Amino acid sequence: MKKVFPTKVVYAGAWLLMVMSTMLPAALAGKQWYPYQVELPAAERTTGAENMVTEYIPLEKAEQDWSICAVFPHMKDSYWLAVNFGLSSEVKRLGVQMRLYEAGGYDNLPVQINQIETCAAAGADGVIIGAISYHGLDALVARLHQQGVPVVDLVNGMSSDKIAAHSLVSFEEMGFRAGEYIARLHPKGSPPAKVAWFPGPQEAGWVRDGEKGFRRALSGSTAEIIAVRYGDTGRTMQSALIGEVLDARTDVDYIAGTAVTAGAAVKILRDRGLSSRIKVVSYYFTPEVYREIKRGHILCAPTDSPVIQGRIAVDQIVRILEHTPYIKRVGPHIYIIDKDNIDSFDRGTSLAPSGFRATYSTNIRLKAD
Repeated sequence: MKKVFPTKVVYAGAWLLMVMSTMLPAALAGKQWYPYQVELPAAERTTGAENMVTEYIPLEKAEQDWSICAVFPHMKDSYWLAVNFGLSSEVKRLGVQMRLYEAGGYDNLPVQINQIETCAAAGADGVIIGAISYHGLDALVARLHQQGVPVVDLVNGMSSDKIAAHSLVSFEEMGFRAGEYIARLHPKGSPPAKVAWFPGPQEAGWVRDGEKGFRRALSGSTAEIIAVRYGDTGRTMQSALIGEVLDARTDVDYIAGTAVTAGAAVKILRDRGLSSRIKVVSYYFTPEVYREIKRGHILCAPTDSPVIQGRIAVDQIVRILEHTPYIKRVGPHIYIIDKDNIDSFDRGTSLAPSGFRATYSTNIRLKAD
């Protein structure tokens, strides 16, 4: 029986990581991705009521050739391709190995469960999960914890208290930032604006949080949600949902939702001759959103730096396996991308490089028991 690894962070070590980040000369960073500005939630600290913005520094190299397994909801869009790039790049840098699986969509929870079980049976030392369901993996995560296989929660969020670490941002804040952008254009006393809202698959934790933040941001403004449609983040599904709303409503001023929604909306609005009247907002960032902001077809999107989330998750799982101090819950600092900063922000934190293809195996295959 493997040893059960603790799920609580060693705070003294975590704080040491932060202190060290302020001491590292910029010249030493070179072209490395770190130190990187991140947020440490107040709930994960012993003092302070606000999130703390600090800098993250990963390990230089892993001490052992660990076998890591990663599972994603799908690889249908470039958001997860960016996460994939972050994971595989950090796996190479640290000198460990990784096998990646994708379930094919948010409707395929049994597939994801089977993939995680396959990872464990193949002898994975640790598992990184981009979860399909907020609650649906709790029992499996508990079994992995009992077996001594630590789990890092990547991007989407899970409810289990047996998670070893979380590399993610608050999607409530992502939704809030997108909604806040609209709200500022329609303050109290201004003409009303009507919003069609497409938050994503209803059972996903990040959707629940994103919707909460988006609605909170609009409260107090004259922007009003008049239609909501949930669905998988495949382009076909989102296009159908957009068409359904536009067929039923002629008074839509904004289409807001997932990056896939925003990308699909650009074409649909152009085809229907509505581009000049209906504005588009995404609540996360992808290459398509990047291009359409540059072209003036999408107003804005917050970025959660998915490449960095992937990198941090790999560093976390290696630290846990090597009993090295780690930060249990951390995510990149969120900021808005719009026409004002689209040409100046660091694209490498949010987008996979041009030509990067999905990578399902990095270094060598998982070890058998």
